[in-house]
Amino acid sequence: MLRGARILVAPLDWGLGHAARCVPVVQALLEQGSLPVIGADKGALALLRDAFPAVEAVRIPGMEVRYGSGRSQAWAMARQFPAMLRQVHEEHAWLARNRGRLQLDAVVSDQRFGLHSPALPSVLITHQVFPFTPFGRGIARRINHRHIQRFDHCWIPDHADAPGLAGDLSHGGNMPVHARYIGPLSRFPQSENTVPSPAYRVVAVISGPEPQRTLLEQRVLHQLPSIPGPHLLLTGKPGAEHLQSGQVKVLGHLPARELESALRQAELVVGRTGYSTLMDLEALDRGALLIPTPGQPEQEYLGRLHGPRGTHLVQAQDQLNIAVALGHRLERHGPCKSAGAWSSALSELAGSIARHRTAHRP
Repeated sequence: MLRGARILVAPLDWGLGHAARCVPVVQALLEQGSLPVIGADKGALALLRDAFPAVEAVRIPGMEVRYGSGRSQAWAMARQFPAMLRQVHEEHAWLARNRGRLQLDAVVSDQRFGLHSPALPSVLITHQVFPFTPFGRGIARRINHRHIQRFDHCWIPDHADAPGLAGDLSHGGNMPVHARYIGPLSRFPQSENTVPSPAYRVVAVISGPEPQRTLLEQRVLHQLPSIPGPHLLLTGKPGAEHLQSGQVKVLGHLPARELESALRQAELVVGRTGYSTLMDLEALDRGALLIPTPGQPEQEYLGRLHGPRGTHLVQAQDQLNIAVALGHRLERHGPCKSAGAWSSALSELAGSIARHRTAHRP
């Protein structure tokens, strides 16, 4: 049983995707009677505080990752690799300092590799079991698996049957022995197969590291005024100023229920090929115009994987054409479900907490 357990839920803060997919995690823990503690930084912390205003939240300092403005991100990421390693060590030290003060019983970390402790049961949420990197892929995957093995549980938010939504990222080879597919994680409930009438013609959801986030926002804002509206642009910056420019409304962020309504009613959804976006779109049973972040290997791979399936139209950022996408018919295959996997994972976590309490009972 998870009732009364204080569980830290801590997403990576590179954009809002990791925080968004932690919404159903926090909700499930609340339904189990546990006491989640949100740990995040910047926009991710703002999103989760907005979703759960009554839940305790703490700031875990994060790292601001910046991409280059060109098509290749290899050099930009290589320069930041030492800082990424420092961030892992700093997260580990933060948990050692604060786990007693917060009276934690367990940790659920979404891609924060430093948030594990031998003194607590720990879970890593990741779909990047076999990550795509611009160089040194074999070495990167060995390092990645070493990090995964430091956690007691590994939850993979994808379908068990290949290729799932993540393809080779989550089905690419020998799996860690403690890994479990829990099914996609979306903050939206499964679609009821209804097709509501559009309120906005185009809803564009933009997120991710700078400067590519701003470059895509500028391209979208350049094209939308020439397309009969109304349109909605979400900049992925909670707290940003609201603007109305002709037929284009610009907001930083929407609460989950309002965002769900906007996405369901839009004639066309525009976004990145981020994995959390793909999970949300499957839950809503709808297609979208997707633009991979230039030079980001994972998003470019997901674009190649999902474009030919017919449910999404994939365009390169420098070839973005929203008007063409509006005339493109996207297929609907119905939402997929992974019944039972999520509840089994929670039961395993409850078992780990119970065993840990027994082993450390005075």
